[in-house]
Amino acid sequence: MADAIPLLEVLRGAESYLAARGVENPRLNAEHLLAHALGLKRMELYLQFDRPLGESERAPLREMVKRRGAREPLQHILGTVEFDGRTFLSDRRALVPRPETEQLVEIAIELARPLPSPFILDVGTGSGIIALTLALELPASEIHATDISQDALALAAENAARHGLPERVKFSQSDLLPGSGGPFSLIIANLPYIPSPEIGGLQPEVGHDPKAALDGGPDGLDLVRRLISAAPPRMAPGSALLLEIGLGQADAVHAFFEASKFRDICVRSDYQGIPRFAVGFHG
Repeated sequence: MADAIPLLEVLRGAESYLAARGVENPRLNAEHLLAHALGLKRMELYLQFDRPLGESERAPLREMVKRRGAREPLQHILGTVEFDGRTFLSDRRALVPRPETEQLVEIAIELARPLPSPFILDVGTGSGIIALTLALELPASEIHATDISQDALALAAENAARHGLPERVKFSQSDLLPGSGGPFSLIIANLPYIPSPEIGGLQPEVGHDPKAALDGGPDGLDLVRRLISAAPPRMAPGSALLLEIGLGQADAVHAFFEASKFRDICVRSDYQGIPRFAVGFHG
C-alpha cells in the first residue's frame, strides 16, 4: 500500500492534533478513537504498532478526531460510556455520567443490600445508568425511574433493552416524583446542581450535554430543594434519600434535610475529598 502509514505514526498524529486543541488525556482519547475505527480493543493497538493503515482505514478516524478536537465528548463519538464495568449507550439525549456517580451507586447499594426487597426510585434518571446498574446489582429490587425529558427516557429504554432489563425498571415521564408508586425504601437522585451563572464557564465538552441536565437554577439547588421537600410522603419509615451534590453545597443541603425533618443526615466525600453525597433518613 503506497499510501499506507504505520499505526503508531497515525496514533501519534491524532494525539498531537488533540493536544493542540486542549483535549485532556490526548493519547488515551486517540487510542480509544483509533481502536473504535479499526474495530479493536484499545489494548490490541499495542500489538499492531507496525500495522500499515491505508487511506480507507484512516478516513473514519480522521473524522472522529476532528469531532473530538472540536470538543465533542468522546462518549458521544463512540456512542457508548463505561460505567461500573458495563457499557451503556451515550449520546446528546442525556448527561454523560461522571466518575463520581459510580460512587453514588456504590453508596446506594450499601444502603439497599441489607433490605429483603428494596423498592427504589431513581429521580432524573437520564440515560438510566443508575437505575439499570442497581437492577443488575440488586436482583431482588423493584425499581422505578423518572425523567422530565422524553428523549432521555427513550435512551434509558434502549439501555434497558441492551442489558436485558426492559421489564425490571419502570420508566415514567415526570417532573421529579412519579404520579403514583411508593412508599419507597430508597430514593436516589443525581439532579442538575450547577448554578446557572457557572454554566458558561464549564469545559466545552459539557456544552454537548442537555442544558436541562446541568442547570440547577441561581444557586444550583432548585431541584434538590424541591425533591427534599416533596419526598417524605412517598418514603417508607426508615427509608433513605440519597443525593449527589456540587462543590460548596453541603451545608445548604444539610439544612434542607433538617427543615424536612430527616434524621441521621450525613454528607460523604468523593475520592477527591469533595463533599459530594448527601443522605438523610425518613421516619
